[in-house]
Amino acid sequence: MIKSMTGFGRAQDVIDSMSIAVEIKSVNHRYFEFNSKTPRVYGFLDEKLKSRVQTAVARGKIECYVTIESLEDDNCTVTVNHSLAGGYVAALTELAEKYGLENDVTVTSLAKYYDIFSVHKNEADEERVWNAVCAVTDRALESFIAMREREGAKLRDDILSRCDIILENVAYIEERSPETVREYNAKLLERMRTVLEDVHVDEQRLLTEAAVFADKVAVAEETVRLRSHIEQMREFMNGDVAIGRKADFLIQEINREANTIGSKAQDVEIAKKVIDIKAEVEKIREQIQNIE
Repeated sequence: MIKSMTGFGRAQDVIDSMSIAVEIKSVNHRYFEFNSKTPRVYGFLDEKLKSRVQTAVARGKIECYVTIESLEDDNCTVTVNHSLAGGYVAALTELAEKYGLENDVTVTSLAKYYDIFSVHKNEADEERVWNAVCAVTDRALESFIAMREREGAKLRDDILSRCDIILENVAYIEERSPETVREYNAKLLERMRTVLEDVHVDEQRLLTEAAVFADKVAVAEETVRLRSHIEQMREFMNGDVAIGRKADFLIQEINREANTIGSKAQDVEIAKKVIDIKAEVEKIREQIQNIE
């Protein structure tokens, strides 16, 4: 099943005394690009997350957001800068003595000076944290891929319906093309009779002119290749691998064949059908830009 490059997935759980939430979202991009935002203390998760996501995603600009809240009481350690605290006590005592003030220095009053305290998170067990985050990431990734597949199914249906329209126009061109040669023959014969009046028309000359014209406007090779390209596009759409780049190249080939038919055909009705084909090709090209 083809996948869209746009998607979103989220999962949240409490594992091993940690509340973990993971969000994954993506938009179109020519290649695989991954950015993660994790708490600074858990920076070691970034590369692991990238590798994990890349196993399931081939293309797109991916953003991954991870929040981790420890539920353990002993997760942080508070230390006191005794040198700085002693300096504050000495300074406050000096002020009291110099100006005859009451020396009311207490622990509570010192607590107002935040710079004497330092809060440190206890060193995380990387393997323990990763195992927990990985479990939640896999669930978010499952939701993310499911959304991509749903969007991809819509793209597939739209592209295949447009391929059908192109084939309808190709069928008309294949039916109309020989008719243009017959019409040319009739007009050529009429012109020669008008110019030569009663003089005998050279049938061989007429056949030669008609053959030259038929060869000039023949589009059978182009329509055969166009049908082949459309069949290949169908195979891509019904496959289950990333085909965005291949489909982009193939739609260029389809457009090239349409251009060739348009330049060779000297018929208004065929020209209209070529315009219709190119309109569908452009719509398919736009949709392919969204495919992984």
